[in-house]
Amino acid sequence: MASIYVHIPFCRQACHYCDFHFSTNLKPVDRMIDAILTELTRRREYLNETIETIYFGGGTPSLIRTFHLEKIVNRAASLFPTTKNPEITLEANPEDLSIEKCSELKSIGINRLSIGIQTFDDNRLKWMNRIHDAKQAVCAFENARRAGFDNITMDLMYALPDSGHLPFRRSLEKLISLNPEHISLYGLAIEERTVFGKLKKKRRLLEVPEKQAAEQYLNAISILSDHGYLQYEVANFGKQGFHSRHNTAYWEHKPYLGVGPGAHSYNRHSRSFNIKNNAKYIKKMQSREVFFKEEHLTRVQQLNERILTGLRTTKGINLQCLNKEFDVDLVCLYEEFINLLSNQGLVTMKNGMLKPNPKGFLIADEIALQLFFHE
Repeated sequence: MASIYVHIPFCRQACHYCDFHFSTNLKPVDRMIDAILTELTRRREYLNETIETIYFGGGTPSLIRTFHLEKIVNRAASLFPTTKNPEITLEANPEDLSIEKCSELKSIGINRLSIGIQTFDDNRLKWMNRIHDAKQAVCAFENARRAGFDNITMDLMYALPDSGHLPFRRSLEKLISLNPEHISLYGLAIEERTVFGKLKKKRRLLEVPEKQAAEQYLNAISILSDHGYLQYEVANFGKQGFHSRHNTAYWEHKPYLGVGPGAHSYNRHSRSFNIKNNAKYIKKMQSREVFFKEEHLTRVQQLNERILTGLRTTKGINLQCLNKEFDVDLVCLYEEFINLLSNQGLVTMKNGMLKPNPKGFLIADEIALQLFFHE
């Protein structure tokens, strides 16, 4: 099984924390969609497996007109063998989700919505330069339900400066009361090239202390568990049967084709990275020039990726499979370090699986680095 990721690189305005590739210039939308359709056609040989998920990310995919999205869905279906009921997810901002828009999206085969909420605190939303307010967020969810969406995920941010534990808990409880099928939690990261990054450099913005951020995260895990949301990855929680099939495919190292400027692709042996420039991407599609860089993965790189992604999921690392595929006995090589992690309550060893505990998720990347192999 394989997946397709479609990057829609347009937003109405820039959120102060976002460093994803996008543009607020909407004039080239038509040409961009044509370019994405061209890329799908040019890379039809990249995947030799059945497509089980399609994911529209960005940017703000809900910003563009529905017939553009329909063109992409139809082109993908015409080029690649697809499962009977593929998961087709669209990232959306609340201000775009009128009842009419939701109904249109449902009619073209979108069956999963990912709604960016971030917080229900209107002051914090303005501070982040979000367009919507808390009322619009609730309205968007209700519109999606009325349109027939029964698989909705919503994003929430923790570790917002000067907000403390109570405002985050209120937002989390409000989100749970809406009863979406899936919730994603992201700690606010201050990236260098963003507005927040510039403010931090000028010492006008201080990040939340690690201890406070960790407390918010661990408390959220407990609250979500009490309400039937099962954690299956460091940032993702779903009700039974509603884990993201698309994101899970990434963590299980299934191949995927990423189309659009800035998109990445993976075919188990190599990764490719599309150019991060809208105008250049469109031009290279029109002239049929090379538009991506490619990196062939060594055995060590593939092994390290298995370790990294395994430690981001509640399933953990399958030590037997790792040994069989790479001839590596992780426990034997790192017995002392793994025992230390276990004694500190960061990981659990059970039935041949090395699993991170909630506290372990807080430093999963750091643990992975200690377990990495070198060329």
